[in-house]
Amino acid sequence: MKNARHEQILQLIGVYDIETQEELAEKLNEKGFTVTQATVSRDIRQLQLRKVTGSDGKSHYTLGGSQVDLSRKYKRVLEDAFVSADHAGNIIVIHTVSGMAMAAAAALDSLDWGDVLGCIAGDDTIMVVIREPENASEIIGRIRGISS
Repeated sequence: MKNARHEQILQLIGVYDIETQEELAEKLNEKGFTVTQATVSRDIRQLQLRKVTGSDGKSHYTLGGSQVDLSRKYKRVLEDAFVSADHAGNIIVIHTVSGMAMAAAAALDSLDWGDVLGCIAGDDTIMVVIREPENASEIIGRIRGISS
């Protein structure tokens, strides 16, 4: 759940100029994450967010730490979660350890592969929609490469 919340925070600060922890908590609550200000404060520290001054003179949160470190964390999620993968047409189905599919889907989304349109996750299964069916085997190979 924390990885999904962190992914949502990164998406929110990419779209909105969020000035306060309270504003971030409100946006997260609107997205279905029940959080307190203390949780948001911890998340900000863990994500290494910092405040910068925008062109309008107001400050807002931005990613201040290394994106490489976050990418490494997501790859670790894939290593821990991956069980198997197969495909049919432009859909890849990935099986994960029980309870890890959402975090693994967020990790896949964070890799920002242009040939992956998006992921939908349940408890232990992820459906990945890709642009071209002929790329399915290569994408599965990349996923296996990360998770091994």
